Amino acid sequence: MSASLAQVIILLFLGVLYLPVIFFAIQRREESQGAAAWLVVFYALLAMVINIAEAVLQSNADAFLFQELQTYVSFTLVAVLMVTFQLFLKRETWWAWIGYWGAWALGLALILTNAFNLPDVIWTNGALILYRTRLGPAWTVLAWIVLTITLILTLANAQRQTRQPHLRGRLSYWWAPVLFILLNDILLFSNVLIKGQPLRLLIVIGLAYVVGTHYVPDLKNFTRRAIIYIASIVAIVGFYIAGFLLIQAIFGRNQNFNPLLAGAVVALFIALLFAPLTTLVSRAINTWMKSDQYDASTTIHQYSESISNILDMDRLASIAIGIMLEAMQIDRGFLFLVDAERQADGSRIFKIRSARSPEERQLVAVELAEDGVVASHFIREQRPLLQYDLDLLPAFRAAPPLEREWFTELRCEVYIPIYAKKQWIGMLAFGSKMSGNRYTRDDLAVLSAHANQTAVALENARLVDNLMRLNQELRQARRTLEKNNQELQRIDQAKSDFISIASHELRTPLTVIKGYTEMLMDNPNLDNNLKGMMKGIYDGTLRLHEVMDSMFDIAQLDARSLKPHLQPVDLGQLLKEISIEQAKSIKERELYLTIKLPSMPLVKADPHLLRKMFHHLIRNAIKYTPNNGWITISGHHIPSIINLPNGGVELIFSDTGVGVDPNLREVIFTKFYQPGELGKHSTSKTRFKGSGAGLGLALSKGIVEAHGGRIWVESPGYDEVNFPGSQFHVILPLNPLENGEEQRMSEAIKFEVSKDAGN
Repeated sequence: MSASLAQVIILLFLGVLYLPVIFFAIQRREESQGAAAWLVVFYALLAMVINIAEAVLQSNADAFLFQELQTYVSFTLVAVLMVTFQLFLKRETWWAWIGYWGAWALGLALILTNAFNLPDVIWTNGALILYRTRLGPAWTVLAWIVLTITLILTLANAQRQTRQPHLRGRLSYWWAPVLFILLNDILLFSNVLIKGQPLRLLIVIGLAYVVGTHYVPDLKNFTRRAIIYIASIVAIVGFYIAGFLLIQAIFGRNQNFNPLLAGAVVALFIALLFAPLTTLVSRAINTWMKSDQYDASTTIHQYSESISNILDMDRLASIAIGIMLEAMQIDRGFLFLVDAERQADGSRIFKIRSARSPEERQLVAVELAEDGVVASHFIREQRPLLQYDLDLLPAFRAAPPLEREWFTELRCEVYIPIYAKKQWIGMLAFGSKMSGNRYTRDDLAVLSAHANQTAVALENARLVDNLMRLNQELRQARRTLEKNNQELQRIDQAKSDFISIASHELRTPLTVIKGYTEMLMDNPNLDNNLKGMMKGIYDGTLRLHEVMDSMFDIAQLDARSLKPHLQPVDLGQLLKEISIEQAKSIKERELYLTIKLPSMPLVKADPHLLRKMFHHLIRNAIKYTPNNGWITISGHHIPSIINLPNGGVELIFSDTGVGVDPNLREVIFTKFYQPGELGKHSTSKTRFKGSGAGLGLALSKGIVEAHGGRIWVESPGYDEVNFPGSQFHVILPLNPLENGEEQRMSEAIKFEVSKDAGN
């Protein structure tokens, strides 16, 4: 009875031991492995329930029936293990194994209920008998064999096909639960029933650890160190025994031979050889197990010396990556540049582009949002990112598919950010090690040190690269500008040619129309209505003739063939005459024009050209001054200055009109310039803001410059409400006096034209 009670206590104790494992699996479950973790919990609960049931029923239940129940439970646990592994690998075929378990359960139910009315003895050959009662366990064992073999093959293929050493190392931990389940179930099927099935507890512990632990220790590295430790011990013991036996063979017959002294001598000899011996053993085993062997300090020093003075981006990428590939035996590597660009909403995006030369295969650039999980990791953590983490950690599941695909297509294992002045400026990416080993913490520390060494060189190379790109863009822009300039010159020449041809070709027919119109108007027999029509034709002809004259003058200016015929001109009298000619327009517009000129020197100029210029300036003031506005013409004598060695005369045409936009003070003097939108203004010569041919101010500037003078406009701005007005300044130089010649002066002029009187 005491033995039975002890067994119950042991079974209950084994059942209770599942609870810490269950709590561990729940606490350490990852979002990406959440389903697998819950299946581990289910596995543990089922095993714990069987243990408790065994403890409760072990004295009452039939041992044969309980062993049969254990067989069914074993198959169920293997099925749970298979589904857990499929979910761990994130394969979509996990549901097929649930269907496989369902098919087994259906078959078992049909067997246990004898749905096919099978006899008690199904098969016998005289020596062996298959009873119907043993068909259920046989069916279960057969299904277990198929499932177990499939599980082993799936695990082996997954470990062989994965390209990530970290995941490959984690898959190695799955072999322990698989081997334990094989051992446990084979013993069970062989009628070796172990109380409490303690191997299942080890299976649950292994499953909970491998599913709930993202960074598992490297078994290969652990095995390598263990072998080095054991081999070193064996070598030392072997040396000790061999040395002691050798001394004993040589000096053992000596009467004074002391074994303790001999042992001490051998121990001293081994102590002298300990360091070289262990180093030799370690190197031999590392070579045999293909361990990574490189001197980190030497590599960093060589790397720093090689890239310190490189300013060419292509050469920096080639040397920086090449040194690391050779030193650490890595199959591939990249150097990327990171350009931060500010968006309209204030956020930043990081454009990652390859630093390779144009001749090499260019990788497609990718843009990472500042608030994205990948960019946030590099900015916040500033430490390497493993592809293993990117694939399996739940934090990176929210990354956009485009970002995940870009990193996957690189076929790299580790990404190291490069920072300079707290700014993310680059990234190193390295593929798998040729040895197949995974990156250790020491490796990541070395790579981070190389990234820090690269920062200064990369920043300098980026500056040079950006300068070269800017120079290339400037050269391209200059070529485009030169091409556009040539095109503009061609267009301007075409305009000049058109003006020249049109002005020559249209003058003759206009002269004919004008002549015949005048003859018809002078005919006393012409009907008055027809005379009114002829008057309209005549006025239109005069307008066209005036435009043609302006176009002809513009053509001469473009061809630089406008030669003023100089003679003394009284500017005051000339302006008075033009104002009288414009009196009708001034009265129609209800304006006031005032001329206030002091006595000024006569200038040598072409009176015909000056008449045209003053005519255009006064007409321009009339058109852009509203009704009841003022136009004032003033002037003064300019004494001798640097630009006017003989002095000059300045005339100022002021108005109270709409003014001129400061940005258009030069544009208004170009040919065919039209204020506002073309086609929305009247073509009247004097109507308010009426549009014209756009040649008046251009011709005025050409005439002034042909006389060696200067014209410009001053205005607070353009305003059709407050009418700030404008001032057009015209400076005409005085010619030097010939021997004995005296400067002739004009009379002071004070003249006014208003809407009420002619003068």
